[in-house]
Amino acid sequence: MAFWIFMVIMLLLVPIIMIALGKYFIKSAPKEINMVFGYRTSMSMKNKETWQFAHHYCGTRWYHTGRILFISVLLMFFVMGKDEDIIGNLGLMIIVVQMIALIGSMFPTESALRKNFDEHGTRRNDHK
Repeated sequence: MAFWIFMVIMLLLVPIIMIALGKYFIKSAPKEINMVFGYRTSMSMKNKETWQFAHHYCGTRWYHTGRILFISVLLMFFVMGKDEDIIGNLGLMIIVVQMIALIGSMFPTESALRKNFDEHGTRRNDHK
């Protein structure tokens, strides 16, 4: 049972961090563009506008994805009291899905940055 509790706690870390940082990034990006904290890619760090856009966009994705991943941890209740190998294998599968979701959020964020800003970080003016 101790291993099951440990796995549940570990599996909750990524969703809780995604929800918390997502909420924080939606409200405001880190004040200064920096190399330590925040959504840091070459495109997001072009200027203050791209920095804020990337954080709001990615924060929204992280917040909603984190909520879904939080609920997915409920799958662990199906293996409560089972063998440690079964608990570990399911935990590993959930962690892999969480990492794919976390890292995968970069692709739509970068796509949105490139759609809204040119390679110099200037906002595109698409008049339709």
